[in-house]
Amino acid sequence: MERDNIPNWILSLEQEDLEFIKKFMLLSGSLKEVAKMYGVSYPTVRIKLDRLIEKIKLHDEIENEDFISFIKQLSIDDRIELEEAKLIIEKYKKERKNS
Repeated sequence: MERDNIPNWILSLEQEDLEFIKKFMLLSGSLKEVAKMYGVSYPTVRIKLDRLIEKIKLHDEIENEDFISFIKQLSIDDRIELEEAKLIIEKYKKERKNS
């Protein structure tokens, strides 16, 4: 993957978060094994993972809002029709919800 194609949500993470993801993956997604590696309890690792998930979701929500704002602005500038803008936004939200 080229550096220009790295998703923004990955770039928004701190080095510590990236290391956690790497260790999690190398341990086949076993929170129990990650807890052993860090020398902490399973609930502590679960909390770390939950916080990381929330960071990623928050970043996605911010990006989604940028896209929706862009579509709305296109409609305001009369570059696309209002009904088309509504359809695009509705489809976009539906696709995001299903993924």
